[in-house]
Amino acid sequence: MKKLFTSLLLFIFAGASAQKLETLSIEKIMRDPKWMGVSPSNIRWSDDSKKIYFNWNPKSEERDGLFSITPTNLKPREVATEEQREIAPENGSWNKKRSLKAFERNGDIYLSDVKTGTITQLTSTTEREAIPTFTADESAVLFSKENNLYKLSLAKGQLVQLTNFVKTASGTTKKNTDNQQEKYLKKQQLELFDIIKVEDKDRKLDSIERKEMQPAKLKEIVYGDKRVNSVQLSPDGRYITYRLIQPAEGAKNGIVPNYVTGSGFTEDIPNRTKVGAPQSSSVSYVFDLKRDSVYAISTKEIPGIKDLPDYLKDYPKLLEDRRKANADRKVDIGVPVWSENSKYAVVVVESQDNKDRWIMKLDAASGKLTLLDRQRDEAWIGGPGTGGFFANGSLGFTDNTHFYYQSEASGYSHLYLLDMVNGEKKQLTSGKWEVQTLKLSNDKKTFYFTANIEHPGLTHFYKIPVTGGAPVKLTSMKGGNEIDLSPDEKWLAIRYSYSNKPWELYVQPNKPGAKAVQVTNSTTAEFNSYAWKEPEVISFKNRYGSDIYARVYQPKTADPAKPAVVFVHGAGYLQNVHYWWSSYFREYMFNNMLADNGYTVIDIDYTASSGYGRDMRTGIYRHMGGKDLTDQVDGVKYLIDKYGINPKHVGLYGGSYGGFITLMGLFTQPDVFASGGAIRSVTDWAHYNHGYTSNILNEPFEDDIAYRQSSPIYFANGLKGKLLMLHGMVDQNVNYQDIIRLTQKLIELHKENWELASYPVEDHGFVQPSSWTDEYKRIYKLFEETLKGK
Repeated sequence: MKKLFTSLLLFIFAGASAQKLETLSIEKIMRDPKWMGVSPSNIRWSDDSKKIYFNWNPKSEERDGLFSITPTNLKPREVATEEQREIAPENGSWNKKRSLKAFERNGDIYLSDVKTGTITQLTSTTEREAIPTFTADESAVLFSKENNLYKLSLAKGQLVQLTNFVKTASGTTKKNTDNQQEKYLKKQQLELFDIIKVEDKDRKLDSIERKEMQPAKLKEIVYGDKRVNSVQLSPDGRYITYRLIQPAEGAKNGIVPNYVTGSGFTEDIPNRTKVGAPQSSSVSYVFDLKRDSVYAISTKEIPGIKDLPDYLKDYPKLLEDRRKANADRKVDIGVPVWSENSKYAVVVVESQDNKDRWIMKLDAASGKLTLLDRQRDEAWIGGPGTGGFFANGSLGFTDNTHFYYQSEASGYSHLYLLDMVNGEKKQLTSGKWEVQTLKLSNDKKTFYFTANIEHPGLTHFYKIPVTGGAPVKLTSMKGGNEIDLSPDEKWLAIRYSYSNKPWELYVQPNKPGAKAVQVTNSTTAEFNSYAWKEPEVISFKNRYGSDIYARVYQPKTADPAKPAVVFVHGAGYLQNVHYWWSSYFREYMFNNMLADNGYTVIDIDYTASSGYGRDMRTGIYRHMGGKDLTDQVDGVKYLIDKYGINPKHVGLYGGSYGGFITLMGLFTQPDVFASGGAIRSVTDWAHYNHGYTSNILNEPFEDDIAYRQSSPIYFANGLKGKLLMLHGMVDQNVNYQDIIRLTQKLIELHKENWELASYPVEDHGFVQPSSWTDEYKRIYKLFEETLKGK
């Protein structure tokens, strides 16, 4: 009986673990994603290139574990806690031979010897030591502590403080607070009694003697109410550069009320400022140790420092005022990049109005700047490797006289090499594709980079000599290839996926044509039992003649109503039409379900999406909800013409920027879209953050036109179709206040064809499966009722 019972349990368990996903439902899709299997993540190499570490969860446990493999033994092994403590972090600073690495752990500095595998703790203090680097001669390690820069000798253990930043200067004379009576009595005592005269003389002599006996003090650098930032020593040890940041004054932060709390009381979550709030400013300095002098880096000679943006032509009075003021624009100077011999220092200077990026040569002896390259964009500077959000450290020296950087000067982000001696620039890569990641080899003879050369939605890993040449492709699997190059540059750890296959880990020798070997199999039997669709990747011409790429999900049998749904990806500057596994995996599965139920679904990389170059990136400048929205409309026309969908039965949905487009679609294109689900939507760009919004729309008090034509709240009266709004109440990105303001506007306009679903515990990115389920059940019901007439 016992054996029979055990066999029965095993049978039941086997059946449950191997259950098939024959039909999709919201409840099945929106479960904890572990039901699908957990892909490997956070892939990194050991310093000696002998192991690959990665986070993984093959048994769908509570937390991901740390696993390791070797290039020659690909069987994953879970790493014990004791071993985890001994692993040096991936970040850190290498010496030239890459035999030693200095790194920070828990606020202390450590030194890893790659050959012996030993790790030595260099500091052990209650203060936080950070950002360790080697000196040029590699005899010492530099690190920062409480604003100051220190040098620790590796041979002698001698610790030297190189800077002395102080809030106020020592010996600052205190204000004499004696009243008239006290001053009179002191003067009288000194006049009447010889003993007082002697004591006063002795005190003065003692003070002089003490000063003469004291060693020379390290120069004090007073920072006052500013913040010290980016302290760095030149390779020759002569110059220290740093930046003082003046925090913005009068910038008001919002709050996000939290209603579901452990205390039972409503609690306020401190939040961000809004676009147009005062911004911090900075001044960069040079401390010449040899001359013991400090001076600011001069920005007055920067070419175009007074140039005004073109949009001011729409505001004649403001333009006239700006011209009369003739003021220098505010700029921020980056950390200097030095040649190894200290002959050249290069800084990147960015204007705070987002229109200019200058690459400048710094003469550290004088603090003067000389132009090497200027990229001006009347929209805003951006794109892979060019600055701002997407800098990625894509610049440096290949040798003592050649400097490399990325630029969108050709219309796409490409790699350039600049001769510091004669100023000549050479474009190393070219074409209608982007250099998306960049790494200089250890010997500084080769560039490794990721790019979408073959198709906008395909990424591969390439290499070229630093002098230029045809790119050599190193990966071969069609899809998305995320590469982690081993420290010795002999191996590639590849995180690979396809449009209908989640990410897995592969290993490949770093050679063209080498085969990548799969390490992990992460997806569950239940996930694999469903035939996930490979979306058709198509392109069409928009009304402006540009190529627009899209994913199309076709139903095997279209519903008699011939309905269609447009999915709008978020972030604006993001790519979702590609051949790898989407970060929008829930929406991908939902689109599969829609197709299974007779809908044709299109997912468009609209104007402003990433991967397509400068013109695509900036096509929404001063008008969000312009070309990005008409691309959706043109996509619907494409579905009508090619797939025969019913133009009266089209809906759309999306989150964040996708929610914004959904609102603009229903408000300004009511005859195109019958209904829409707007998730965590921006409703008024004047209430979003500064860093993102000011790039695209400038500042609201200076470019009111841009904000009025870009914000859905101004067009709410155009609503005809059925609108469903869904928003997390503790959203710290697009605040819940945003959707409430639009709600009030709809009430005042006497609109009745809308609903708001609020999620009390959700931030911008939902977490709870119950919230995801509720959200998408409502969206699906909306489409069933409005696009099929059910």
